Amino acid sequence: MTGEPLFDLPVPPPVMGLPEVAGGWPDEPVARVLLDSGVPHLDREFDYLVPRALDADARPGVRVKVRFGHQDVLGWLMSRGAEPATGAKLLPLRAVVSPETVLTPEVRDLARAVAARYAGTVADVLRVAVPPRVVKVEKALNAEAESPEATGTGAGTAATIATEPADGPDQKGRFDWTRLHGAEAFFEQVAAGEGPRAALTVPSAHGGWDAAALLADAAARTAEAGRAAVVVVPDQRDLDRLCRALDARVGTAGYARLTADDGPTPRYRAFLQLRRGLRKIAVGTRSAIWAPVEHPGLVAVWNDDDSLHAEQRSPYQHVRDVALLRSELAGAGLLLASTTRTPEVQRMVESGWLGEFGVDRTTIHAATPRVVSTADSWETERDPLLARARLPQAAWKTAREGLEGRHGDPGPVLVQVGRSGFIPALTCLDCGTPARCRHCTGPLGFPDRTASARHETACRWCGRREREYACPECESPRLRAGSRGVDRTAEELGRAFPNTPVLSSSGDHMLSTVDGTPALVVATIGAEPVAEGGYAAALLLDGDSQLLREGLRTPGQVLARWFAAAALVRPRDHGGVVVVTASQEDVVGALVRMDPSGYASRQLAERRELHLPPAVRMAEVSGPLDAVVSFIDLVELPGGAQELPWIGPVPVETSTGGAAGGAGAGAGASGSNGAGGPGGLGGAADPPRHRALLFFPYGAARTVVEALRAARSAASARRLTEPVRVRIDPVDLP
Repeated sequence: MTGEPLFDLPVPPPVMGLPEVAGGWPDEPVARVLLDSGVPHLDREFDYLVPRALDADARPGVRVKVRFGHQDVLGWLMSRGAEPATGAKLLPLRAVVSPETVLTPEVRDLARAVAARYAGTVADVLRVAVPPRVVKVEKALNAEAESPEATGTGAGTAATIATEPADGPDQKGRFDWTRLHGAEAFFEQVAAGEGPRAALTVPSAHGGWDAAALLADAAARTAEAGRAAVVVVPDQRDLDRLCRALDARVGTAGYARLTADDGPTPRYRAFLQLRRGLRKIAVGTRSAIWAPVEHPGLVAVWNDDDSLHAEQRSPYQHVRDVALLRSELAGAGLLLASTTRTPEVQRMVESGWLGEFGVDRTTIHAATPRVVSTADSWETERDPLLARARLPQAAWKTAREGLEGRHGDPGPVLVQVGRSGFIPALTCLDCGTPARCRHCTGPLGFPDRTASARHETACRWCGRREREYACPECESPRLRAGSRGVDRTAEELGRAFPNTPVLSSSGDHMLSTVDGTPALVVATIGAEPVAEGGYAAALLLDGDSQLLREGLRTPGQVLARWFAAAALVRPRDHGGVVVVTASQEDVVGALVRMDPSGYASRQLAERRELHLPPAVRMAEVSGPLDAVVSFIDLVELPGGAQELPWIGPVPVETSTGGAAGGAGAGAGASGSNGAGGPGGLGGAADPPRHRALLFFPYGAARTVVEALRAARSAASARRLTEPVRVRIDPVDLP
C-alpha cells in the first residue's frame, strides 16, 4: 500500500468566506433572495447558502423558503454568485418550493423598474406579476411534456398553431390595416425585431372596425413573425370578445388567457404555458401585462382610460405605464388603442415619443354616427320643456325612429345613464337639501320600486332603512328624486314605449351582447353591451349631472364614456344617431366633431398652464395627520427639488367610509390603510385621514421618487410614524 490516491480527481478551490461542509459547496453557493414581504425596509436581496442537495433546483427565478428572524418565509431566488456580499454568517436555504422558474429575467427587471417608478417594493409588484402556485397544474404539464402523443397537447402542436400562416378559415379574422396610415410600417418594424410605438384612436368598435378583431389580428401578425404578443383589456366582457376573435384567427390553442376571474387553476396553467413557450400570444385583464412570454414583439393595451387598468394594491401601478416600461426594456412594439384619447397619451404623441396611426376625416365621417346635442340653439327653440325634461323631445324622437327603422334598419336603442339602482339620491321637496342618514350621514335613496311606494329610505353607506324622514333644515317629510338610476329609467321608458322590450345592464346584472332586434337597452356607464350590427341610436342621459362631479379628470372621463357608447352605434349612412343631453360646449363639441385627440390636446395645454398632471408628475401621501406630517419631514428632496412645495395635509372626505382611492399599503407594513368609518372623515375608532400632495417636473421625477421611497424605508425601519400610503400619479384623485 502506498499513500498515493487511486484516481487523480480535480479538487475545487475552497470558497472564501464560507464554512467547510462535507462534500463542499456548489460552484455558485450564494443565493440572493428577495423576501416575499411588503415591508419597505426589507426591499433588498439577502444572501443565503445553497446546499449541494438543492443545487439543481435552486435556479434563478424559483420560489424558495428561507429562515428570516425566527420564522420561515417565502422568497424569490433572484440570482446566484460565488462570494457573499457580507461577512456575516449565512444560513442555508430551507427548501425550494418548486423547481419551476416562474420569474423570468425580463419580468424581474420590469418589476424592479415599476417599483422604482411608483416608490414601491419589488415584492409587492411580484405578487401581481406571478400567480399563486397550483401543484397539480405543474404535474399535469410535466406529464404532457413527457408524453405529448398521449394527450395531443405537446409543445410542437401549440407552437405550430400559434405561428402558422393565416390561410383558409381564419382569413375572416383579419383586420384591414390599410385604412390606418403608418400601420403597415409599424408591423414591418415589429417583424424586423424593432420596437415601434404608436397610439390609435378607433372611430368605431363594431363591423369593419371591430375592436376585438383589431387586437386579435395585431397579436396574430406578431406571432406569425416569430415574436410573442401581450394584449391587455380592461374587463371580462372585453376579454371574452377578444378570445372569440382569437378563436377565429389563430384557434383555441394559439393563445393563453390570463385573468383572475377564471380561477387559480386555469390562470396558473395559462401562465406556465406562456413561461414554457407553448403559447406566443397572451391576453387578459390587468395582471396579463406581466405575462412571461419569450421574445415579446408587441405589447398592446385597449382603452387605457378605463379605471380598471389601475392596480388597487401597492404600489398602485397603471397598466399603461407598465406597458411603456416593458416595451422599452424588452425592445418590443407598443400599441395603445382606444375609442378616445387621454391627456397622458396625447403628451407622449406631442413629444414625439409615441407615434400615431392616422385616420383621415373622410374615414371617420363614414364610420361614426350623427351626433345631436339637445343644448344647441336649434333644439332649445323647439323644445320649451327642455330645461326640465330628463328625456328631451329630440331624444324621444330619435329613440322612436331607431326602433321603427325610419332612417335605416330597425334595431336596438342604447340608453346610457349615470347611476345604478332605482333612485340612488333623494332631496327635500321643499328646500332642496340632500337627504342624509341620521346615523352615519350617508346619502339616502329608494333601493327599489317597493321601497319607493312605501316611502322607505335606505342609506347607501350603512344600509339602515327608515320610513319617518324629516328634513334637518325645514323638517319637511316630503322627498323627491335627486337622480334616477338604471332601474327607474327602465321603468319609465317601459311606460313611454309600450310593447317595446326593455333590457337593463348594470354592475349587478351585466349583459355582454344583445341581438339586433328592436329593444331599449338601458345601461350604466361601462356596462353597455355590444349589439349585433350596432345600435340604431344611443341616448346619453344625465350628462350635466355627470359633469358636475368634482375631479380634475371628470370632463375627460365623461367624454371617454360618451365616445365608447357612440362607437357602438351604426354609421350615419345606416341611420345611426347619438343624442347627448349636456350643456358644456367644449365637451359636447368634441363629441359632435368626433375629435378626441383635439380635446385631449386642449386639456393638456390647460394642464401645462396650471402645472397639473399629466404636464407634471404627482405624489400623494395619505394617512393620519401626525403620520403624514412626520413622513414629510423624513423626505429629503434632492438639489433643485428642495423648493418644491407640499400641498396639505388636508382632511380627506370620502363617500365609502374609507380613504380616498381604496385601501393601500402603508409605509411600515403592507396592506395598512387606516380607513375611517362611515361619514368620510373617520369613525370613532380611527383618526381622520389627511392627504398631502407634491407636484414635480418630469426632469426631477427619478430623484424625487427615490427620496419618497427612501423615506418609506426609513419610516418602516425606525417605526417613527404610523403607516401612511404613498401613491405616484394616482388616476382617481379629485
